[in-house]
Amino acid sequence: MQAPAQGLPRIGNFSVAATFQRRIPASEPAISTPRDITKQRKLHESRPLWAETPRIGVRAAHTLSRSDYDVIIVGAGISGALAAHALTDGRRSVLIVDRRAPVRGSTLASTAMIQHEIDIPLHKLAGLIGVKKANRAWCRSARAVEQLTHIVADLDISCAFERKKTLFLAGDEYGSRALRSEVEARHATGIAADFVDAAALEQQFGIDRTGAILSDISASANPAQMAAGILRAAVERGAELVSPLEITDLRSTGDRAFLATAEGKILSAGHVVFCSGYEFLKSLAQEGHSVVSTWALATPPGTALPGWLKDCIVWEGADPYLYLRSSRDGRLIVGGEDEESETAYASPKKLASKAKVIRRKAEALLGMSLPDPEFAWAAPFGTTSTGLPLIGAVPGLDRVFAVMGFGGNGITFSQIAAEIVSAAISGHADPDADIFAFGNGTR
Repeated sequence: MQAPAQGLPRIGNFSVAATFQRRIPASEPAISTPRDITKQRKLHESRPLWAETPRIGVRAAHTLSRSDYDVIIVGAGISGALAAHALTDGRRSVLIVDRRAPVRGSTLASTAMIQHEIDIPLHKLAGLIGVKKANRAWCRSARAVEQLTHIVADLDISCAFERKKTLFLAGDEYGSRALRSEVEARHATGIAADFVDAAALEQQFGIDRTGAILSDISASANPAQMAAGILRAAVERGAELVSPLEITDLRSTGDRAFLATAEGKILSAGHVVFCSGYEFLKSLAQEGHSVVSTWALATPPGTALPGWLKDCIVWEGADPYLYLRSSRDGRLIVGGEDEESETAYASPKKLASKAKVIRRKAEALLGMSLPDPEFAWAAPFGTTSTGLPLIGAVPGLDRVFAVMGFGGNGITFSQIAAEIVSAAISGHADPDADIFAFGNGTR
């Protein structure tokens, strides 16, 4: 989302700024100049695998039915879809908007490894935010995967959703000793995990590493089909979906929030939820996170792969780490080679070179040759120092929430966000909201 280059548009003979001033009580600060409220960026380079799959379209209206809603959700990807699912209850008026077509942003670039495991291992996270908070974060992540399983089943969404084990391999960041400590930390908080030593790893998986952790409570899916199915269900239950619709400005008062659109309309809402992913609110740009670049590829369907890959998703304790899984139709989906750059993903030259490196690393890990990839793509990717997402009320903006599901398991974090935000809007606090809140001093 981005403000028009020549300032706020006009509504008849009145500018949006003047209309805001008329609608907001005199005691509140007036809008005098437009603001570029979110960081606008291209959310993927080249064409991801999921863009070519069926059932990812969602019918959206092009015009608004009204100007006032109970809740406005900005963003129609997986985060916005899950927020809509949690908030559309038949009593609230819910509007979902996106400046793109639905499900055409970051969700398309996801490799959809739906993990309960957070990027920062539990024993390491405990040293950063404390044992109790770390345990709560990991347990909440595990519960979110279970809840996602129920949502997909209850809505009968066809999105290749499959429960998986996770194989976390020793690497240059976390060796076998660190992995043994990690297993102990997980057991202490009630999360099942097994340490696999080097001999067993070679025998069972044909992988040459000093050790690994094998665990349950993860999944995989087609993320575009998943988001589209959840959005359709929310619309069927009464949510309104309008696209394309670009939000160019935002103000909040004690009892309402006001949004300006690029067409010059003013919308008001009891609450606003920004689920705009890596096009995050600029006011949150210094909240202890960064945007990096990542790359991924997918082999053709029917690729000859080890049989155990049907049941496992794989990642490693390395920097940068490799992550991979198979799809239901027999593709290998593999990614990694992250760089600490907001713009590197946009380079076609880097896309070609990174795809070669990723393929070579996957071949070395699996001990086999892989066919040329059918798809290769790149995207921006958000990280935090703790591996945790940022979720909750936006400081300084009453009635405005933001969901920044940064980290390696963004779909899982989006479900946590939907639960936290819907609880707050319903008037009761989520018991884990403090772990993920903005400005809580843990990042």
